[in-house]
Amino acid sequence: MNPSESSKPLKITFNGPAEYWTDALPIGNGRLGAMVWGGVASELLQLNEDTLWTGTPGSYADPNVLKALPEVRSLVDDGKYAEATAAAAKLYGNTADVYQLLGDVKLEFDDFHCNYSEETYQRELDLDNATIRIKYAVGDIEFTREHFASYPHQVIVTKISGSKPGSVSFAVSVDSKLSHHSYVNGKSQIIMEGSCPGKRIPPKVHVNDNPEGIQFSAVLDLQISDGTGVIHVVNDKKLKIEGSNWAVLLLVASSSFDGPFTKPLDSKKDPTSEALSSLKSIRNLSYSDLYACHLDDYQSLFHRVKLQLSKSSTAFVSYGSLGKKKLSNLSLNENQDSEISTAERVKSFQTDEDPSLVELLFQFGRYLLISSSRPGTQVANLQGIWNKDPDPKWGSAPHLNINLEMNYWPSLPCNLSECQEPLFDYLTSLSVNGSKTAQVNYDASGWVVHHKSDIWAKSSADRGEVVWAIWPMGGAWLCTHLWEHYKFTMDKDFLKDKAYPLLEGCVQFLLDWLIKSHGGYVETNPSTSPEHEFIAPDGRLASVSYSSTMDMAIIKEVFSAFLAASEILGREGKNLIEKVQNAQQRLYPTKIARDGSIMEWAQDFEDPDVHHRHLSHLFGLFPGHTITIEDTPDLCKAAEQTLHKRGEDGPGWSTTWKTALWAHLHNSEHAYRMVKRLINLVDPAHEIAFEGGLYSNLFAAHPPFQIDANFGFSAAIAEMLVQSTLHDLYLLPALPRDKWANGCIEGLRARGGVTVNICWKEGDLQEVSLWSKDRNSLKRLHYAGTIIDADLLPGRIYTFNGWLECVETLTFPPRE
Repeated sequence: MNPSESSKPLKITFNGPAEYWTDALPIGNGRLGAMVWGGVASELLQLNEDTLWTGTPGSYADPNVLKALPEVRSLVDDGKYAEATAAAAKLYGNTADVYQLLGDVKLEFDDFHCNYSEETYQRELDLDNATIRIKYAVGDIEFTREHFASYPHQVIVTKISGSKPGSVSFAVSVDSKLSHHSYVNGKSQIIMEGSCPGKRIPPKVHVNDNPEGIQFSAVLDLQISDGTGVIHVVNDKKLKIEGSNWAVLLLVASSSFDGPFTKPLDSKKDPTSEALSSLKSIRNLSYSDLYACHLDDYQSLFHRVKLQLSKSSTAFVSYGSLGKKKLSNLSLNENQDSEISTAERVKSFQTDEDPSLVELLFQFGRYLLISSSRPGTQVANLQGIWNKDPDPKWGSAPHLNINLEMNYWPSLPCNLSECQEPLFDYLTSLSVNGSKTAQVNYDASGWVVHHKSDIWAKSSADRGEVVWAIWPMGGAWLCTHLWEHYKFTMDKDFLKDKAYPLLEGCVQFLLDWLIKSHGGYVETNPSTSPEHEFIAPDGRLASVSYSSTMDMAIIKEVFSAFLAASEILGREGKNLIEKVQNAQQRLYPTKIARDGSIMEWAQDFEDPDVHHRHLSHLFGLFPGHTITIEDTPDLCKAAEQTLHKRGEDGPGWSTTWKTALWAHLHNSEHAYRMVKRLINLVDPAHEIAFEGGLYSNLFAAHPPFQIDANFGFSAAIAEMLVQSTLHDLYLLPALPRDKWANGCIEGLRARGGVTVNICWKEGDLQEVSLWSKDRNSLKRLHYAGTIIDADLLPGRIYTFNGWLECVETLTFPPRE
C-alpha cells in the first residue's frame, strides 16, 4: 500500500491565511516547534523550544505534610469526609512551573503581495513529508514557501521562492514576549538572547525575589541565491532581502537547561555558542541536502503504519508480494475535490461521515507524536511543544492523572516506540525527586509522584484544589507504561536496566502507602478519584475518602507487572515479592453500585455530577487489563452501564478515552459514535469549555487546545481494529462495519513483538498477515467467534484468510 494510494492525500489544507492560532499549522522535531500562519503581506512563525520553562529546581519534600497526614486519615476513618477534604489542603506542595514560548519570526513582504489572487492561495501541511507549503500568485508570479523541522540537524528550515528571477524581496526579524534582546550578527544572521522568568507568573514576584531563570538563544541564518539579490541590515535588528531568486532561513535555538537538578545559575551551557555551533555544522548543506535527511528520518517512522477506510462498495483489495496487501480505489464515489479545506471537511462530517477524514486524523496524531517527542527531548506536554502564551492554560504542564499517559497511548500500537523514550527519561528524574517526597512527606520508601509536574520533575502535590491536587498515583500509572513497553517490544534489556528498578521503587512506595483496613483488606487513605467529588452521607460535598476504584486498579496493574517482570528476570524469592503477593490478595475488589454501574469509590456514594469528564473508575477496562469480556463479564456489563451513565459529552480527551473503552467492550456502534462526537468544528471565537471538538487545523479542543485527544484518537482507532495481550490477538474487535465496510491497516504492533496487517471487505475479515522480527510468538487469534493457535517463528510472514486458515508462509525480513 503506497501513500499515493490513499483515498485522499494526507494533507491538512486551507484556502486562506490563519486568523487564529488554531488556524496555523504545526511543525516540530521533538525539541523545536513552530506554528506557521501563512500570511501573504506578512508571515508569522511562532516558535517553541521544549526546555523553556519558568522556575528553578524546587524542593518537593515538606515534613509538615507528614505531620498533617494522621489527621486526614483519622477523619476518613471516622467517616468525616468533608472535614478530611478540608484538612487534606495541608498536604499541598508548591505550585508547578509553566511552559514558555521561544519567540516569533516575522516576515514582511512589500505591498506588491497585497495584490495576490485569492483564488490561487493554497496552504497545507503534508503529513507524508512533514512539510508546510504555501502558494499564491501575484500577477504572473507564483510564490512558494516551504517549512519543515529537521530532527537530524535540529533546525527549522524555511524556503521562499518566486517563479520569476529576482522576485523574492522581504524583511525578517525575530522577537519574543519574554525578556530578550536581538541583534544582527555579521551580514546575514540575527541572534536573539533572552531568559525565562525565574519564578512562575502568576503569582507576581518581587524584584529582589526573582532568581535567574533558564537562558535561551535563537539564531536565524539567511541564505539567498548566488549572484542575484542583496541583503541589507536595518537598525541592527532586521535583515532586508531584495531581488533574490530564493531565500532559505535556518532557525536554530538552545537553552541553558542542563537537567532538572541543575539551577540555571549554575549551568555551564552557553546557549548562543551552542546555537552558533549547531548552525555552523549545517550551514554548508544545501536545502536539498537538509530536506533529504529530514525525509529519510521522518518517513522511516511515519511510513510504518498505513490506514485506509471506505464505506464504498466499489473498493477492492489486491494482494502484493510477501503477503502485503494493497488497497485501490477505496473511495471512487467520494468527493476528491482538493479545493475543499480541512475545516469544511470537519464541518460536513456529521452528514457525510467521510472515512478519509478519520484516516487523516489518525495519522495526524502519529505526526504530532513524531514532531513533539523524540529520543533526547522533553516529554510531550499538555500542548505537545506548541504554545503561544507566557501563561498558558494549566501551565501547559504534564498532568499525570490522564493527560500525559494519553499522550503516549499511540506510541506502542501505532509503531512509534522510540517516541516514548522521553517519557522513561522523565520517569527516571521523577523517581529521584519522588524518593525524597516519599521519605519526608509520607515516611515511605520508594518514590511517589502526584497529578502534575514540570520540567524540574516536581513530585509533590500541587497547590490549588484538593479534588485534583491530592492524588499520589501519578508515578504508579506512568509505571504501567514501562511494562507495556516491554510487552510490545519484548526487550529484556530494557526490562532489566530501565523498567525494573523504577517498578521496584514504585512498588516499595505503594506497599508503605497501603494501610490495614477492616475485613483483612489494605487501603489507600487519603484517596481521591481524579478531579471528581461525591456527596458524603451527611449531604456535604467531599473528594477525600479511601481506596478509590482507580487507586486499586492502578495498584493491581503495577503489582502484576512487578511480579511478572520478577519472574522473567529470575528475581523470585525476594522478600519484596512476597510482600507484593500478600498485599495483592488484600486489595479492594472492583464493585458494582446499586444502579448497576462500576462504583467509583469504595462506598457507593451519591455522584453530584454523573456526566463528569473523567472515567477513572474504568481504568481496569482501558488502559488497564483487570476488566475483560472473557474473565469479568459482570464487570463489563457494569462498565457499559457506567459509560451510558457518564454520557457522550465532554472535552476531547474524554471523548477519545470513551472511544477506547467502548472498543474494549467490543461495541463498535458506540465506539464510532464517540469518533463522530469528536469530529465537530470548534469556532475559536466562541469556544465552550468542556465540549471538545476539533479546530480547523485538527488540533483537539478541551477547549482550549489540549493535544492529548489527538493522541488518544490515534490510539482508540488502533484499539477498534486490533487488541492484544501477550498471548491473544483480537482482530477487528470494534469495527463499525456499516461505516468502514472496506479497508486495511498496515504496520500496527501487538503485544508479544508482533506486527499486524489486516484487510477487510464488506465488513468481513479478508486477510491478516503477522510477523515477529526476532523471537518466537505463540498467539491465539480471535475473530467473530473463531479462535485458533498460531506459532509464529521469527523472520516469517504468516498470512491467514477470513476463516483464520493459514494460507501462506514466507521467509522475509519485513520492514518494521
